[in-house]
Amino acid sequence: MLEQVSKLARQAGTAIMQIYQQSEPIQVQEKSDNSPVTEADLAAHQVIKQGLASIAPDIPQLSEEDPPEWEVRRHWDRYWLIDPLDGTKEFISKNGEFTVNIALIEKGIPVLGVVYAPVQNVLYAAANKQAWKEACGQRLPIHASRAEPPVIVISRSHQDDELKEYLSQLGAHQTVAVGSSLKFCLVAEGKAQLYPRFGPTHTWDTAAGHAIAIAAGAHVTDWKGVTLDYSPKESLINPGFRVSIF
Repeated sequence: MLEQVSKLARQAGTAIMQIYQQSEPIQVQEKSDNSPVTEADLAAHQVIKQGLASIAPDIPQLSEEDPPEWEVRRHWDRYWLIDPLDGTKEFISKNGEFTVNIALIEKGIPVLGVVYAPVQNVLYAAANKQAWKEACGQRLPIHASRAEPPVIVISRSHQDDELKEYLSQLGAHQTVAVGSSLKFCLVAEGKAQLYPRFGPTHTWDTAAGHAIAIAAGAHVTDWKGVTLDYSPKESLINPGFRVSIF
């Protein structure tokens, strides 16, 4: 099934790129929570929605662009968690740092994950406690690893005073700012050792990257050390968290 989901993520990426590469300005609307949404978000959503319904018609879907009501999903034990276009702000600014995120949740755990970066044509995937990266026609296993000084990866679009205070208290380190779930993937492949997040995120922002990070040997926990749990909850907001090899 992972091969099918990976292919589907690439198809969604193609739909996104058709809009990304248009000469006309990108049309942006605001959702009820004031977050931006574009034609590309909705196009990728349709591709993924239809594709997953074909691949696994018995597994329900929770997508950023069409989240079911709490009463519908409260008893789900297994479901798809999808962000059709993670990093809409990066898409709008055309810096290329946006992704397609698809994860399979079982009993609150992301057991399968795909993160596809269309501009770079790089795909990260994980299942059965194995993670790999597909780029330049090659598929290579990836593993989280240590480095001195450690590289700390932070959000390009969402930085706050709490993060700045936290970074000021760390010892020697390098800092890299990146958009979307690529931050999880950098830790997973050993190019970064820590991704701290204090501001709010949604479950669909993190699930696919979480699956890849833990399969590569990293940890994804809240600031009390508890692993992020994707069991159905009325709120779709994550607590603050850290992705690390420590």
